[in-house]
Amino acid sequence: MPRLREVPRAEVTDEKILFFYDRLFGPDKDPAVDHGTIHATPGDWWTVFAQSPDVFRHAVRGFALYRNAKLDPQLRELGQARAGYACGSQFVFSQHCKQMRSLGMADEKIAAIPHWQVSDLFSLLERAVLAYTDGLVHDGGRVPDEVFAVLQAELSDAEILELTYITCMYDMHATMCRALKLEFDDRPEPIEEVRVPEGIEVADLSADLAGD
Repeated sequence: MPRLREVPRAEVTDEKILFFYDRLFGPDKDPAVDHGTIHATPGDWWTVFAQSPDVFRHAVRGFALYRNAKLDPQLRELGQARAGYACGSQFVFSQHCKQMRSLGMADEKIAAIPHWQVSDLFSLLERAVLAYTDGLVHDGGRVPDEVFAVLQAELSDAEILELTYITCMYDMHATMCRALKLEFDDRPEPIEEVRVPEGIEVADLSADLAGD
C-alpha cells in the first residue's frame, strides 16, 4: 500500500480532483477504498496526490502539455518509457509501453527498450532519443555533443525542449512513485542482505579472499 494516506471521496472538495475521480474510477466508486481505474491500474497515484489540490492540479496541467505538443508522440513516449526503466519505476515504464503500443509501435521494438544499445530496431533519431534520455536520467543532464547533434539535425528547437521537459517530468514522476510506493511501484525492495543460515559461524571474508 502507498506510504501516504489516500484521500477518500467524502473528503474531496476540489472540483478538479472530483472530476478525475469520476472520470477514471466512476462516479459511484470511492477510489481510496474501491481501487481500480478504467485503465487497469490501482489508481492510488490519484488518491495520494489528492492530499494537496495544488500539487494535483500542477501535475494534471503537466499531462495536458501533450495536447498542443509539436514532438512526435512516439518519440515522446519512447523517452518516457526509457525514463521509467532507467529510474526503476515499473509503473512509469509499464504505462508508457502500453501507450507506445496504442500509437502503433511494434511489440518487438518496445521489448528492446531495456537493451536498446545493442538493438538494430531503432532509427538513428530514436537511438538519439534513448541516449538523450539516459543522459538526463542516469547522468543528471550530461549529454554528449554527438548525441545532441543528431537531435538537432532531426528536430526543431521546440521539439527538443518538449522532449527534454517531458522526459524530465517523467523522471520526477518515476522517482515519486518509487518513493511513495504508488501503483505498480508498491513492491518489495529487491536489494537486501542474504543472511547466513542459523548455526553457521561467519568467517573473515576479507582474509579468505586475500589468501591470508
